[in-house]
Amino acid sequence: MHDVLIIGGGMAGLTAGIYARRAGLDVLLFEKMFIGGQIATTYSVENYPGFDEPITGHELAMKIEKHARKFGLEILYDEVIGLKLDGKIKKVITENKEYETKAIILAMGAQPKTLGLEKEDNFRGRGVSYCATCDGAFYRDKRVAVVGGGDTAAEDALFLAQYVNKVHLIHRRNELRSYKLLQRKVLENKKIEIHWDSVVNEIIGETEVTGVRISNIQSGDSNVIEVDGVFVAIGIQPNSSIVTDSIVTDEAGFVVADECMRTNLPGVFVAGDLRKKPMWQIITAASDGAIATLAAQRYIIEEFE
Repeated sequence: MHDVLIIGGGMAGLTAGIYARRAGLDVLLFEKMFIGGQIATTYSVENYPGFDEPITGHELAMKIEKHARKFGLEILYDEVIGLKLDGKIKKVITENKEYETKAIILAMGAQPKTLGLEKEDNFRGRGVSYCATCDGAFYRDKRVAVVGGGDTAAEDALFLAQYVNKVHLIHRRNELRSYKLLQRKVLENKKIEIHWDSVVNEIIGETEVTGVRISNIQSGDSNVIEVDGVFVAIGIQPNSSIVTDSIVTDEAGFVVADECMRTNLPGVFVAGDLRKKPMWQIITAASDGAIATLAAQRYIIEEFE
């Protein structure tokens, strides 16, 4: 039986693993795809302390993985398909095996919300993107659309305006939901044209994106905007489906926890983008991971020693 099992190999999970190994805990981390989570797809990271020059998300993820393995963190590439959390001994079920543990740290992260349009998946990564900082440089001197009206959409529009000739910001409401300074910058940027009260009905193109068809939800009018790329920034959705039957979540599916990352179930902790909190960033994910491990260690001492 393990002391701690960590589900998810993003920043939160890796940081939890580093702290767990440094504390001498028997820990195993599960990752179903690739180490790094969303940071591995980030084009450039400029706001993580200690890196005064930009670093790609992939490079940062590799450094953190190397750091974790230095302390002996075991990483298992296997998908978790089930959890048994109601007893004192928790169980993690993968496609290949069942594991027992004293404590679990949930760090499955989140993923971008999609538009749900017919050609969206076909053009993903080659005309449709969910990360402006990852892919913006590919659209230098071209035309792009950004879909959304919150902080991320506004930031994406401003970021892309540095590279492209034109940004079409498409928002279903008649005002932006981003904070005031961002709104002002967007409204003052001459490269950004805002399409109010509008939604995207279709992504146009055969072998590459050539445009989007939008409609005004007030008038019903429809028109085509010629663009070379579409950036979707309508929020994120937590990867919480595996725990919603047993763990308390908010209406959006984010796991509710206290400041020590404790969920409603003893011995079950959460960290990173999966957790309900005011800001989802690399640095807050790292903080969550460290706190979750400390809380798990205290729980193990109190309940098992």
